[in-house]
Amino acid sequence: MFCYRLSKRPVAFTIECVLFAGLLCLLPAGGVWAKSSRSHTRQPVTAAAVADINRPDPDLLLIAVYKDLAANHLSRAQAKADALVEAYPNFRLGQLIRGDLLLMHTQSVTTFGPVLPGSEEKIKNLREEAIVRMKSLIDRPDPELVPRSILQLGQGQKYALVVDAKRSRLYVYANQAGQLKFVADYYVSQGKLGTNKLRAGDQKTPIGVYYITSRLSGPRLPDFYGAGALPINYPNDWDRLNGRSGSGIWLHGTPSDSYSRPPLSSDGCVVLTNPDLYKLYASVEIGKTPVVISDQVEFVSKKKRDNDRNIAAKLVETWRRDVESRNPARLISNYSAQFKSENGEKLATWFAKHRPFTTVARDVSFKLRDISLFLYPGRDDLIVGTFTEDAQNGKKKNPAHRRQYWAKEGTQWKIISESAQ
Repeated sequence: MFCYRLSKRPVAFTIECVLFAGLLCLLPAGGVWAKSSRSHTRQPVTAAAVADINRPDPDLLLIAVYKDLAANHLSRAQAKADALVEAYPNFRLGQLIRGDLLLMHTQSVTTFGPVLPGSEEKIKNLREEAIVRMKSLIDRPDPELVPRSILQLGQGQKYALVVDAKRSRLYVYANQAGQLKFVADYYVSQGKLGTNKLRAGDQKTPIGVYYITSRLSGPRLPDFYGAGALPINYPNDWDRLNGRSGSGIWLHGTPSDSYSRPPLSSDGCVVLTNPDLYKLYASVEIGKTPVVISDQVEFVSKKKRDNDRNIAAKLVETWRRDVESRNPARLISNYSAQFKSENGEKLATWFAKHRPFTTVARDVSFKLRDISLFLYPGRDDLIVGTFTEDAQNGKKKNPAHRRQYWAKEGTQWKIISESAQ
């Protein structure tokens, strides 16, 4: 228990102090990591957006309050809590902490927030939000490591969004000459019942590789969605093949009366604060920006990622050569006997329809471009590759956008599903 003296009166304080003091001990000697508060792209040109973006970072203010408490500097903590709620008046966690600090001037505070009848669930949610926010500043990704799931981004993909459900965090990575560079991270909320969405209404967030499909501005939506929304293509091909249903999974903001929501509070969407959504909103490219949602992101060395990428790239290149060979037996050897198309067709039916070799001229070459490769979140045995295939006859090109799912069967990788657009 921490004990403070104000006006010669001792005041006891235990707002999760054992937990938070333990977390603070894990911070580097020089303090917390500096968070990127700038946007990584152009901003929506609205006064509200500019005002939100220029406000101080709430996570850094929050942890500064706890650092002062751990150092027995109550007055400094009070001043920083005041600054926090002045900058974010609808930040309920900040208001609760400030209320606790004010209460210390008159009495002992021995729990997190005044637990009034009927408020237990709200206090529990705020406690969980405080914990994940603080942990995120301590457990930030090493810039020398990269998310294992992202093996390769296509040339036209400027950014990738990576959601870590366990950490309640969304990481933004830039594609710089084929290398991933960490840009920013944001606190997010997820489904009330966690991850691994299976059906409509189960209040879970899906796990998988998705893409932003549209951009919806706030004025077009009910206040519940805040500054706007970025829908994703759930269910994707793999979800549908595995019987997963539902729709309407978005990245979106918060209502005007709330700054943020508890970690587990949505019906399956990924929810950001409005200022963070403003920062993210203009950077995404419709149909191009991937959103990789994991139960827990695994960060690996670039060498490990390169080894995995080489395996995946070799699979796709072998497939390309076998297409170009015009040899049906060679090409079909890349496919699993368990293959199903996005429409549920089995291999023989699908292959006869989509690979009519008798009509292909002998001088046609096949080239691939804009190749992106992902190791499916939480799995070592599933790779998804997306690319544009150009069938070229002289100067004439016949492009097709293709997505393949490669599953590991024993020691071999086989295409378990494929779709073309």
